Amino acid sequence: MSRICLGALLAFLGIATLEAKPRHCLFRVHTEANPQDTAIFSTSVRAQFSGKPIAIEKIPRISEQDVEAFLPFPAGKNNYGVLFQLDEHGRLALDALSVERRSGLLFVFINGRPITEFQIDKRITDGQIYIASGLTAADIELMKKDWRMIGQRKR
Repeated sequence: MSRICLGALLAFLGIATLEAKPRHCLFRVHTEANPQDTAIFSTSVRAQFSGKPIAIEKIPRISEQDVEAFLPFPAGKNNYGVLFQLDEHGRLALDALSVERRSGLLFVFINGRPITEFQIDKRITDGQIYIASGLTAADIELMKKDWRMIGQRKR
């Protein structure tokens, strides 16, 4: 009986340690979807540059789980930009979608806000996403809680 209790306790502790640590900053990269997709697979957003409604995939291709480090920089008064360095999974995902979705659009959301959109014009193999502006000081502070700065040692 004690072995069963011990086994159950160890299984419970093992499952508890598998939980992901909570994130403070949400980072999502969505790709343009087929406009004929149903509402189950896509949603509509307004493109920043053209102003037209565009369908995007509901499931992000890259998320905050794929970010390894970042480097913020000032882009004006109360405005920041950032360079994201992706981990190996994120780098491979970005490489794959830059090949299969060439000339398509990528939409970047941070903390639920649309930040920018990119048109994919070439293969991206370096695992970096550059956002020129649109972030606040509060966004940067939340990022510092989740990721290390580029150039710092790993946590």
